[in-house]
Amino acid sequence: MGGVAALALNGCSKSVPTDGRLDKVWGEVGLGDGQFSKPRAMAIAKNDELYIVDKTARIQVFDADGNFKRGWQTPASETGKPTGLTITDDGNLLVADTHYYRILTYTPAGELLEGSTLGGTLGQGPGEFGFVTDVVRDAEGNYYVSEYGEFCRIQKFSPDRTFIRQWGGNGEEPGKFQRPQHLEMDDAGRLWVADACNHRIQVFDQDGKLLTMWGTHGAEPGQMHYPYCLVLDGRGHVYVSEFGNHRVQKFTLDGKSIAVWGGEGRAPGRLFNPWSLVLDSRGRVHVLDSMNHRVQRVWL
Repeated sequence: MGGVAALALNGCSKSVPTDGRLDKVWGEVGLGDGQFSKPRAMAIAKNDELYIVDKTARIQVFDADGNFKRGWQTPASETGKPTGLTITDDGNLLVADTHYYRILTYTPAGELLEGSTLGGTLGQGPGEFGFVTDVVRDAEGNYYVSEYGEFCRIQKFSPDRTFIRQWGGNGEEPGKFQRPQHLEMDDAGRLWVADACNHRIQVFDQDGKLLTMWGTHGAEPGQMHYPYCLVLDGRGHVYVSEFGNHRVQKFTLDGKSIAVWGGEGRAPGRLFNPWSLVLDSRGRVHVLDSMNHRVQRVWL
C-alpha cells in the first residue's frame, strides 16, 4: 500500500490512504459539447474512444485524452436517463435505457438500430424488465441484463433476444441482489456482478450458478460502500469504483485489496460519487467522477 496523501477538502485537510499516480483530469459542468451534467456510465472501445452518458441522456464520444468527437441523444428521457453502457465485440454500443425498461443498440456513429432493441415492457415476467442497469454479451452472443426495482435479477437471452433463463431476486443471501449495478464477462465466460447495495461482488457461471462472492460493508481498505462498477484487467486484478466511499480499489480476483485511490473531495485526485471506470489499452484507469462532472485518468 502506498503513502498517505493529505489534500484540501473545502478548506479542511483530510487524509486517506492513496495509491496510484494521477495522469489527467478533464471535463466540466455544462450542457455543451464536452461538458457534463452528472455523468453516470462509461464504456471504452478497442480504439480507446470513451462513450459517456450523463443525466441529460446525451451520449458523447471522446478520445482517450478527453477531446470531444461526436454525440447524440437517446430517443426519450422524460421519465429517466440511462445508467449503463457496453461496447460489443463488433463495436456497437449497448445502452441500458433504465427508465424505459429496455436495451438500445447504436452503431459507433450514433445510428439507433431499432430492430435490435431488447425489452421495452415493464414487468416481472420473462423478457420484461424493471429498471435495467447494465448488459453484457458472452462469446456466443447471448445477452445478460441486470435490473433492480421490485425484482432484482439477471436475465439471459439468446443472440436473437429470446429469453433463456433468469436468476437472483431481491435479498442479501448469496445469489440474491440489491441493485446489481454493473456486469462484466471475463475471458473464462464467468459473469461478474457489482451487487451495489449489498456492498459485494458476486461471480456466476452462464447458467446462474454462484461461483464465488466477496466483499463486506465499510470504509476500510478491502471493504466497500456501494460498488457501482468493476473492470477486469485480464492479469489477475479487478478494479472497483465505490459510489459511497468516493474511491477506486484494486483487488485480486479473490477480493484482497492491493491499492486504494481517491477520497471525497473536489480537488484533482479526489472523487465525488464516482459511478463508472474503464481501462484503456495502455492499462490506465479512467474514472467517471460523476458529481464533479469530469473524468480522471490514473495509473493504479
